[in-house]
Amino acid sequence: MKIGRIEVKDEVFNVKVKKHVLWEVVKWQLASRRQGTHSTKTRGEVNYSGRKILPQKGTGNARHGDRGANILVGGGVAHGPRPRDYSYSLPKKVRKLALKMALSDKAQNKNVVIVDKIEIGDTPKTKKALEFLKKKKIDSEKVLVVTPEKDELIMKSFRNLPNAKVLPVEGLNVYDILWSDKLVILKGALEGIYKRVEA
Repeated sequence: MKIGRIEVKDEVFNVKVKKHVLWEVVKWQLASRRQGTHSTKTRGEVNYSGRKILPQKGTGNARHGDRGANILVGGGVAHGPRPRDYSYSLPKKVRKLALKMALSDKAQNKNVVIVDKIEIGDTPKTKKALEFLKKKKIDSEKVLVVTPEKDELIMKSFRNLPNAKVLPVEGLNVYDILWSDKLVILKGALEGIYKRVEA
């Protein structure tokens, strides 16, 4: 398969896309991002006396126990959320397959741009990043730029643009690929992508 003038591997950029596999991996990614710090107090943890509110008989009121009961305002919460870890494991095979499918989805819909380099200069410049996107006619779309390794110059130049993300090959993931409208890959990153999905 060719993207522009560059020949790319069919087994990475031209595989059959199965939505369910992509959904499975995105769900796994978002689950691992969840903090899981939500917490409520049970009736044993709220700061109230355990004394019975009123006598059991004779007042005509309901038969209440202590003030911390879950049916009273300010009382404990029954079956409320507790801190927990939402992450779970997903087979490596599935994760790699989904990465290939996400790349293929972009390539098959002609949403992949491969460039030799991005001219920024010696210091980070958002203006230069914007000029690059305008030149490629993708300044109004969500763009994911993939670099061979962490490149501070490119990252700092793009980080002020609300619709642009920069990731090194090692950080490339299904969620961010699907988030973007256009995928800009530096030519030097291709080898790294092949290693990631084939290793």
